[in-house]
Amino acid sequence: MLNVTKRVQRAGGEGAFVVMAKAQELERQGKSMIYMQIGEPDFNTPENIKQAGMRAIEENYTHYAPTMGRMDFRKAIAEYISRTRGLPVTAEEVLVTPGAKDILYSACMTLLEDGDEAIYPNPTYPVYESCINMSGAKAIPLPILEEKDFGFDRDTFVKLVSPRTKLVVINSPANPTGGIIAREDLELVAEMAKKYDFYVLSDEIYSRLVFEGEHFSIASLPGMKERTIIMDGMSKTYAMTGWRLGYAAGPRELIEWMAKVVANTASCTATFTQIAGIEALTGPQDDVETMRQEFLARREIIVDGLNAIPGVTCRRPHGAFYVFPNVKSFNRSSQEIADHLLYNAGVACLAGSSFGSFGEGYLRFSYATSRENIAIALGRIRTALAELK
Repeated sequence: MLNVTKRVQRAGGEGAFVVMAKAQELERQGKSMIYMQIGEPDFNTPENIKQAGMRAIEENYTHYAPTMGRMDFRKAIAEYISRTRGLPVTAEEVLVTPGAKDILYSACMTLLEDGDEAIYPNPTYPVYESCINMSGAKAIPLPILEEKDFGFDRDTFVKLVSPRTKLVVINSPANPTGGIIAREDLELVAEMAKKYDFYVLSDEIYSRLVFEGEHFSIASLPGMKERTIIMDGMSKTYAMTGWRLGYAAGPRELIEWMAKVVANTASCTATFTQIAGIEALTGPQDDVETMRQEFLARREIIVDGLNAIPGVTCRRPHGAFYVFPNVKSFNRSSQEIADHLLYNAGVACLAGSSFGSFGEGYLRFSYATSRENIAIALGRIRTALAELK
């Protein structure tokens, strides 16, 4: 009999991949399917980045790289972070990983022990809670509230912080809500971090997909560079999900300890992808802005379309490429509604409960698909939800 460790049993999964497999099976059976369940840009990687990666392979950049990443790529990241966040970052404060998840995992393994506590937003990207649980620490959910424009209640946050708090995870712009944390709320987190001596892991993977105003990082606040791990990567900004290329910027000593975790799991990040990453950060940025503008146009279509469906209300997200409509009026679980849309409407989406208990009563749709697909999906959703009424 297999005896699986409690550590692994505490790990969760990602619903997006489960639903994708179900949708693909239905499609193989002949059902028309629109995929709106996974957080992946439907654009291809820009041509200049692809060419840089292919040249690197042709030039035999296919061997091991340093665990912390190639120095030329780390320098490019440091310059990029310094420019976009308005704070000085050096290459020695940067860690490169095969995907941003490894930043989250290595941070939790480095900072958290049994008996510690880590606060994370809920609903949110489910891997936060998984990594906290796997570390042995206690995961403390911070409710993300629709009535706060998918922000959090300040008094609730203050009450959740304790001397056992060693890490607070924040995500802005956020998955699954598209919400952005207000500057005054970031200032509260910073104030508590200094008072209780904890670190902040700031997931800024959607930082280039902000629709109103400019992205602001908590690391830019006074005294917070020394307490913040900025987590970012190439997947969303440059449509490089399959390249698996993430990075962190943070205090040098902490970054070096996190690198020890990476050395014992992934060894290093593929060399040729890092060379492509240099081109992404230093080359033309026109494609990034083109994608952002297209996502903005799609946001208007899907939000207006969902709000026109009886029983559905949907706030306008401020970033990323997700909507998180409220479907509580149907008096069904969000999973039941998501399954109904999958099997009866041919629309793959995720139940809000996939992102934590505070996501119950909502659905998440990714609008990283064509305007035509969004229009078709809206018609199917309207018809299918009318059946539930």
